[in-house]
Amino acid sequence: MVPTRRGPTCHAPFKLQIRLSALPVPVPVITMASSSPTPLLLGLLLVLLASARAASVSLPALPLSTASRWVVGADGRRVKLVCANWASHLEPVAAEGLSRRGVGDIAARVAAMGFNCVRLTWPTYLATNATLSSLPLRWSLERLGLRESAAGVRVNNPDLLDLPLIDVFREVVSALASNSIMVILDNQMTTPGWCCSRTDGNGFFGDKYFDPEEWLKGLSAMATMFRDTKNVVGMSLRNELRGPYQNVSLWYRYMQQGAEAVHAANPNVLVILSGLDFDNSLSFLSPKQVKLSFTGKLVFEQHWYGFSDGTDWENWNQNDACGVAVESIRTKGLFLLQQGWPLFFSEIGFDMSGTHIADNRYLTCFLSVAAEMDLDWAVWALEGSYYIREGILAYDETYGLLTWDWYTARNPSFIERINSLQSPFQGPGLPSSHKPYKVIFHPLTGLCVLVESANVLKLGPCDESNAWNYTSAYELVLKHTGQCLEAKSVGDTAKLGAGCSKSCSKWQLISDSGMHVSAELTKNGTRVCLEAGPDGVITTDECKCLTEDPTCDPESQWFKVISSSRGIPGDSSVLQLPSLGPWPPTSSSSR
Repeated sequence: MVPTRRGPTCHAPFKLQIRLSALPVPVPVITMASSSPTPLLLGLLLVLLASARAASVSLPALPLSTASRWVVGADGRRVKLVCANWASHLEPVAAEGLSRRGVGDIAARVAAMGFNCVRLTWPTYLATNATLSSLPLRWSLERLGLRESAAGVRVNNPDLLDLPLIDVFREVVSALASNSIMVILDNQMTTPGWCCSRTDGNGFFGDKYFDPEEWLKGLSAMATMFRDTKNVVGMSLRNELRGPYQNVSLWYRYMQQGAEAVHAANPNVLVILSGLDFDNSLSFLSPKQVKLSFTGKLVFEQHWYGFSDGTDWENWNQNDACGVAVESIRTKGLFLLQQGWPLFFSEIGFDMSGTHIADNRYLTCFLSVAAEMDLDWAVWALEGSYYIREGILAYDETYGLLTWDWYTARNPSFIERINSLQSPFQGPGLPSSHKPYKVIFHPLTGLCVLVESANVLKLGPCDESNAWNYTSAYELVLKHTGQCLEAKSVGDTAKLGAGCSKSCSKWQLISDSGMHVSAELTKNGTRVCLEAGPDGVITTDECKCLTEDPTCDPESQWFKVISSSRGIPGDSSVLQLPSLGPWPPTSSSSR
């Protein structure tokens, strides 16, 4: 992460129909409107979710390994990493939020929002400095003047208050295991504190606080400590290498040593390698890969925030900005997927307050890539607030999934929007792995195009999406009927027909974003684009925002035709229902 974080918008969401055909008990269909969910609805969602999870959710077959670009379980099936970052590397050296909620309650919130994984951060000194690691949590907080936080821990996690910091860390991992949440241990810094600055002495091998030998010792210690902890599935060797002394030669030397050290101590875990320049670039791997003594465990990680792209999102036409950003991350890291290496976007994030236009635009672009490439990813951050950050007590994390008090989801529409991306579209072991098909994904809403009738197409849950073929002649053909998607006139609803050879059935992906799905009307040659209306109905309208106008918003016309190997619609749902909170306590202590 980097020092300055900024913010997203909550686009007015379409009503989301969530069907619970996969749940083990008969349940109604629930409609989520754009207004805030009522306490009654939230309570019903929580009851249904708890029932479903108790009956069906468990850890995947472990340990994890890799098969080409995919992370897979011990049974060979794709395991998609969908994670929240939970900070435990700042000055108190304890997972954030323990003064706000019980550790079990926090873990349950992670699961309730649909995440299967936590990227849990730690400073090297937690593993190498016995004085620090043995310090009781109470003393760690009080030495920083955080008596209020200590009092909060006494109320919410009394069993943790007098435990050594390293045991508190273990208890957090254990609570996540109890909720079937996988853990990736991320070495964020050497010294406890906020990350990151180019001049903080923690940036690159040989910096003031970054002794490679101590780092290797810390990695080995943590890998050994959690060798028999089933839900610890990966270790990220170092967060956001950076600074004036970073260079490729030292990267290869020490990252290869770190990978070998972790694997020797714990051969079960994935070994995750970050790049250079705040983990924005892995481009140096294109001509030269790492050389390790082991196989089947190596994963690379990359970060992408809106501010990674400078001021493009504020100043450029949105299609242009997205096109340029995607090409940039492709050359810096996405190429690894095409080379057959797993790539984990271990930090993506945006200001969830809904006030920052640039972050809103970035988010929709990211979600389009996440769907198209079926990425593994992790949101920064879980925490709604910090004990202390950069000298400010009870710092409000506007990028946080949770509110300042850790009570509920800060941006419920985002939780709804990512639901379809929390289950794999592609990869080994999916029902249609040998016969993939296409779905039409709408990144603004996180929904897919469903056929209600020959004359009505509408947005709905992606696990109910129809199966399409997208032919080399640019035809979108409904697989089970052979009918083609047609454009009849400007402003009319999109329809199905038999005239696949007509120009109005030739759908090309235009604009620099590649997300305008466009055809020419047969009568007059006018070019129209698919558009999702406020009610979710799909129409064909004049293509908008193709020019350089930076104020134009094209997102209602942004679609991705993506590959899917999920079960053909009509089978049981592959999605879990997310819960938006607020959530009642599940415990009054650390368990």
